[in-house]
Amino acid sequence: MQNQKIDRRSFIKYTAALTAGAGLLRTAPAAGESKAERKLLKALKIDMLPRDLSDADKFKLAKRCGFDGIDGVPMDSLDAARAQADAARAAGVEIHGLVYGWWPPFLAEPQTAQKAVAGMENALRCAHAMQATTVLLVPTSLNDEYAYADAYKDSQKLIRRLIPLAEELQVTIALENVWNKFLLSPLEFARYLDELGSPWVRAYFDVGNVILYGFSQHWIRTLGKRIVKLDIKDFKRDGYQWTNVGDGDVNWPQVSKALAEIHFSGYMTAEVAGGDEAYLTDLAQRMTRLVTLG
Repeated sequence: MQNQKIDRRSFIKYTAALTAGAGLLRTAPAAGESKAERKLLKALKIDMLPRDLSDADKFKLAKRCGFDGIDGVPMDSLDAARAQADAARAAGVEIHGLVYGWWPPFLAEPQTAQKAVAGMENALRCAHAMQATTVLLVPTSLNDEYAYADAYKDSQKLIRRLIPLAEELQVTIALENVWNKFLLSPLEFARYLDELGSPWVRAYFDVGNVILYGFSQHWIRTLGKRIVKLDIKDFKRDGYQWTNVGDGDVNWPQVSKALAEIHFSGYMTAEVAGGDEAYLTDLAQRMTRLVTLG
């Protein structure tokens, strides 16, 4: 009976948190706010650009192809980070965010935890130096030995250690949903974020990553205003393969409708294979055509 009471209290607390979070969801623009004030900005990952080009030429190419921004990677030198960001702005694009990547399993181990936190601290400082607004983080991954409940608790503990720095630097820790056997439903992802209780920890929602076991539009509506940015790609269930944007099973009209319902505005970043100018121009056009403000 005692365990049942604890479960009931936890359920009530969780339900209240989701209800409060639902208040963030707007199905129409606020008073005085028009659809024209919302923007969908197109970006791509920096490693999608030809590697034989200088940074300056990469950014000029991105601009010519129709992109507004770049999702970059952390650098060891803040001076080098500033220089790269300056080169992007000179080309007419911006490095809007950085991709830190995955934290490993066993985050409870002191050495692993120290390395994970230090890496993200550097990434946050790099983002600040570059005037980027987010650092993308996959909060952990699981294996046969690392239990789900431990991963949940340990990763939240380390993220809480980073929140003061994120707030100080005004850079959002943006958690991504990936195939890491963790945060497998939109309800759980929403709960995980709400428990952290900070506007500096939000979702970098990957539209294509959920297609194998769900529907993007359902995730978007559940996560709502917790979503700060989007990763854009596509997946075909038949044949189990990644495809170009628009060639898979993502229901783009429904995705656009869901984004309009939560009043999403900001960056959507392609995460597909790289290519030449013709390919990247076509990709930017696909994104414009398929993802609309509704």
